[in-house]
Amino acid sequence: MPEPMPDPPAAAGTINDEQATSTMVRRLALVVFLEWLGAGAIIPLFPLFLKDHGASPSLIGLTMSAFFLAGLLTQFPAGRLADRIGRRPVLVGGLFVYAGACLACMLPVSTWGFIALRFIQGGAAGAVEVASLALVSSNVPIERRGRAISRIFSAQLAGTAVGPLLGSLAGVHHMSLLFLATAMACTVAAIPVLTSSTIRSHDVIHVHHEPLVRLVMSRALLGAVFGAITLGLGIGVYEACWTLLLNDRGASSAIIALSWTAFSVPYVFFVRAAGWFADHSDRRALAALGLLVSVSFCIAYPFVTSIPILLAMGFLESMGFAFALPSLQAMMTEGRTPRELGRVQGIYASSQTGAIALASAVAGVLFGMHMFLPFLVSAGLGLLLTLALLVTWAPLDGHAHHEAPTTGS
Repeated sequence: MPEPMPDPPAAAGTINDEQATSTMVRRLALVVFLEWLGAGAIIPLFPLFLKDHGASPSLIGLTMSAFFLAGLLTQFPAGRLADRIGRRPVLVGGLFVYAGACLACMLPVSTWGFIALRFIQGGAAGAVEVASLALVSSNVPIERRGRAISRIFSAQLAGTAVGPLLGSLAGVHHMSLLFLATAMACTVAAIPVLTSSTIRSHDVIHVHHEPLVRLVMSRALLGAVFGAITLGLGIGVYEACWTLLLNDRGASSAIIALSWTAFSVPYVFFVRAAGWFADHSDRRALAALGLLVSVSFCIAYPFVTSIPILLAMGFLESMGFAFALPSLQAMMTEGRTPRELGRVQGIYASSQTGAIALASAVAGVLFGMHMFLPFLVSAGLGLLLTLALLVTWAPLDGHAHHEAPTTGS
């Protein structure tokens, strides 16, 4: 039996097509913002909430890491499911499952119950991320894809920047309100996915009876995986050690909280510019430069004793993250057919999430041995992976191939 023909890749279309895809991206950005607005309000206070419920430090760490472990285990299956049944069902399912897990946190749950609920939240958030990025990359032409993807990441970081500020207003003693608010935010986020004809019409995946075409690990995808792991290692170290480093330098709780916002806010704005550059410049150079900036700052942090300089460095490092992400995404999705992109996004997300989980688990141990170790080990591995990315991508063309002229690109 001949192998079924895959769906054609997204191509540049008319001005009306461009307007329709732009509308779809804006609505997806709203969905992602609402989800992470609620999630961001919970994250900073959740460890203190668990402590008040009698959890030991080790169980608190296990509960927080369960989120990333779930993403590692579920993001590729979620991407495969999105390739099989469509992006919208996975998006809506992820949002409703996240909302349900938040509501369950309001019940008299044991510490081990919170670990299970955090695991469910991680799997749901991973499904939403994979499905939303697959929906964008399968519909937006490559010459505009960097900017479109940057809007999704910008919305995600905006939610994580604003959410903690809102959560601090409620405080740890009113976590039930935050759980309810997050559940409501995720439910509201599902409304445009369910009702928008624009999103529905761009979910080109219909139920297929033939098997999915086998996914090939191309040079473009392999290089992006190296980049994803590099970013994940850095994020994992910061998750585990950044607060400890600032505390060792004498920073107050308010300054520590401000440092997380100081990282997120510039990213929200710079990632949009990074998306434009990804569509008009060599994406290989942009991704590598962004990764090298991140690695360089990771090396320098433990040698700096001034808190204001550390905050300024965090502000500047976010530019490296911002410039790497759209280029990594655009490189790995170019030339892929729509029924591959869910799995492509799943591989990328699983790689980054796995690196975060591993780095956050090991970094705490290394920090206990010497505060320099987690930063230097992460930076060393990141440098090697960035070099591997450059070698892997060297034969490829890093510029977007404009398949047809479009107005306003």
